[in-house]
Amino acid sequence: MREQFLANEPARERDYARQYEYLILTVTKGESLKEARRALVEHAEYGKWDLVRTRLYLGGSRKYWLRRRILRVEATV
Repeated sequence: MREQFLANEPARERDYARQYEYLILTVTKGESLKEARRALVEHAEYGKWDLVRTRLYLGGSRKYWLRRRILRVEATV
């Protein structure tokens, strides 16, 4: 199982897509679906990730796209 964060791009003034950060979880054909499900549940429960997209490929591999909102903290002092 492989986890990959999407690379950040330069910030723009009004870029609404940058309100989320994305994590791609790749499961190969030989890995069990039970392990993938366990990893997805852990990310959702403890990391506050939401499942956005699931892809099943011809070779049997799967990809899961997870996202969570980016919280920006501004200095008040």
